[in-house]
This record gives sequence, structure tokens and C-alpha cells, in this order.
Amino acid sequence: MTRELAHIGERINQEKMQIAKQVQTERFADLTDIEREEISKYETEILNLRAAFISMFGDSLIKSSKGEEVSGVFENWGAETGKNLCVQGVSLDEALMDTALYRKYIWKVIKREVLKNELAAETVFEIIETIDPLLDTAVHAFSLAYVRSYSETLNNSKKAFLELSVPVVPITDSVAILPLIGDIDTDRAQLLMEETLEKSRDLGISHLILDISGVMIVDTMVANELFKVTDALKLLGIKVIFTGIRPEIAQTMVNLGLEVDGLVFLGSLKKALTRLNKQNVL
Repeated sequence: MTRELAHIGERINQEKMQIAKQVQTERFADLTDIEREEISKYETEILNLRAAFISMFGDSLIKSSKGEEVSGVFENWGAETGKNLCVQGVSLDEALMDTALYRKYIWKVIKREVLKNELAAETVFEIIETIDPLLDTAVHAFSLAYVRSYSETLNNSKKAFLELSVPVVPITDSVAILPLIGDIDTDRAQLLMEETLEKSRDLGISHLILDISGVMIVDTMVANELFKVTDALKLLGIKVIFTGIRPEIAQTMVNLGLEVDGLVFLGSLKKALTRLNKQNVL
């Protein structure tokens, strides 16, 4: 039986390019003319990658006939390919569509060789127990790697977005403004503390205007985080002026019973700049 397994593996390797072409033809059958023109630039490269993947199954049958372990190769392939395709922007659904086609055309070759050589049922079962689990292993490893890479990309994008959402902008050597826009959740509040302290210290400012006219909702959590930032800045010798508080937010802060003694609130950025100018800070 080992000789038969090796024979099937060799046939798959010999016909890997033909199998790859069949997979590619069916896979690209529904592409629009524009999509076909775009993918034509990479068609040869994709075809060669398909053929290399198909040869892994041929090699696995040859190695299995010698009692060698082969699943690790498919795990490594799945991990590397899943990450790469995620980075390239290929959707997971689209990538997994190839799975059934590989199975379909590889088994066409196997079926033909089984019938042609009148191989025993035991050999067929041995091929099934080798090929199918390896494809499943590759798909599983691929999916895990793709999801991990996608999650990492989302987290990095979120972090980059949050960092951009805390822009401490210097107006003069001693004064900067931090305009806040949008909702402030727990993650952004934590970054607000870290980025504001670091940027304010690096700029060497003495006053920070914290404009919250773009913050739609100020609840207890948001207010407390803003006050924490203010207290931390005080320790660095930086005075904070709040601007842009709308009437409804002011009323909410009063209703919440928030402690605002010692804090400076002004209606607009213009009023803050006027006050600092009178104090000869600007």
C-alpha cells in the first residue's frame, strides 16, 4: 500500500499545475471585466502559489508512505498565508472559497488513478485519512492566523485613532489647546491622561486650554476623567482652563453634584485667550 500512496502523491505533483489552472479558472469565472483585468497582473504568481500548495498534498502522500509526519507543514502554511492575506486585504470568506475547489480537483486526479490502477479500498481510505485532515488542518490554521491578524490590525487602528483624538496643539511657547471631539470611553479616557501629560510636559507649557465643545455627553465618568487630568497637570505646574461647556452640559454637571471648586470654566476659546493675554501669559 505504501507504494500506491507514493504513486498517487507523485501523480498529484506531476499534475499540480493543471490542477492549479482548473482551480483558478473556476475561481475566477464570475469576475467582472474590471476585476479580471486587475487580477491579471498577479495571475501567474497566484497560479504558482496554488501549484505549490497542491504539491504539499502530493509530498504528504509520499512522506506518509514512509511513515513521516506532515501536519506541521500545513499548520505553518496556514499560519503564514492567513496573516499575509489579511494584510493584503483579502476577506476571509473569499479566501476560504478555494478550499472546496482544491478538494474537488485533487480528488479528481486521485479518483482517476484509483480506477486506472484498480487500487484496493484500503488504499483509498488511507488516502482519505491523509488528504482530508491535512486540508482541514491548513484551513483551521489559516483561519486562526487570519482572525488574529485582523484583530491586531483593528487594535492598532483603534490605538492610532485614539492617539490622533488627543491633539495637544501649541499656540505659544507657554500655552496649548486640547480640543476634544466625540465620545470619551474608558480606553480614550486612559489615553487622554497619558497623552495629555506627556505632550504637555514635552511642550513645556504653563497653561492648557481644554475645549470640550465637541464632546456630546459629559457623565460622571467623563467628568471625573477630565478632572483627573486637571489634577495631574497641576502636579506638573500646568494650569487648565475649560472652554466650550454648553448649557446642557453645565446643568448635567450641577445635577451630578460634581466638585468644580478651583477649576476655571470659560464660555469660549476667545474668552480664554483674552484672559491669558491680560495675564501676560501669551
